[in-house]
Amino acid sequence: MVNDKLGRNLQDLRISITDKCNFRCRYCMPREVFDDNWEFLNRNELLTYEEILLVIDSFMKLGLKKVRLTGGEPLIRKNMHELIRIIKNKYPKLEIALTTNGSLLSRYSEKLKHAGLDRITISLDSLEPKLFEKMNDTKIPINQVLEGIQSAIDLNFINIKINCVIKKGLNENQIIPLIEYFKNKNVILRFIEFMDVGNSNQWNLDQVFTKDEIIKKINSKFNFSPLGRLKKSDVAEQWVEKNTNQKIEVISSISQPFCSNCTRARLSSDGKLYTCLFAFKGFDIKKILREEGDITTKIKEIWEHRDDKFSELRNEFIKIEKKVEMSYIGG
Repeated sequence: MVNDKLGRNLQDLRISITDKCNFRCRYCMPREVFDDNWEFLNRNELLTYEEILLVIDSFMKLGLKKVRLTGGEPLIRKNMHELIRIIKNKYPKLEIALTTNGSLLSRYSEKLKHAGLDRITISLDSLEPKLFEKMNDTKIPINQVLEGIQSAIDLNFINIKINCVIKKGLNENQIIPLIEYFKNKNVILRFIEFMDVGNSNQWNLDQVFTKDEIIKKINSKFNFSPLGRLKKSDVAEQWVEKNTNQKIEVISSISQPFCSNCTRARLSSDGKLYTCLFAFKGFDIKKILREEGDITTKIKEIWEHRDDKFSELRNEFIKIEKKVEMSYIGG
């Protein structure tokens, strides 16, 4: 086990396996930036599945407990269920999770289950079709995402979560409908404060619907009480409804930062290691991997020098250099 300068150990690795996505969500890949002329990474710029396994080998030596595969949209990458199978066969006790927009999930959910995927998180910001299309800037119908979610439910995945980014003045009216829609579906809804990830989403503090506002709105109709974080390193606080036992979670990175508990490293789609979601600089792990082979020592060195706590110091970074885009590190 390896600790950073603030005593946080390295437990979780998020791997972006592609920078491509079939949505253009306003808070991640707005179309005026990521338009038809945007140049996505060439295939040789991406880590191969074999290289990803080598990266995981190194992280396992340093205490890794969980891997999350993200994008872009990870299900766009060909045969990504085979990557899960390779990882699970080598490390059966390693928890493997997937974050997806759900549009392709019904096509691949059975293969993912058989490959050994443990957890699925699906993004869904609205149940209202026109608002869904507006927030995700897509012509893909919402029913395609709902079918994907249902396919995961039908396959009895142990842990299914629905991520909903709440943007003030836009979709806070979807909070209660989402709770009602999913109350008997064996999933956990996660409401997320609109965050200043990357440089393209025109983030403004006035657009943040805070955790306290979210809970106030929820309990205008329901009776949710706090359970807190199930593990110290969890990003979300959990709440339970007293009458129905339904559980929800809230991620409050803006109003109540939790940097002191962060155990996550992020590997971008172009093979750079980032030690914070809001990072300005990455370390080129791909280059070291392809030139030297062994990256364990470098990863250990990077983590031991880590002192990131961006959310706690946000105002100090407002006008400095650009942050990494979410589409490269998967949130």
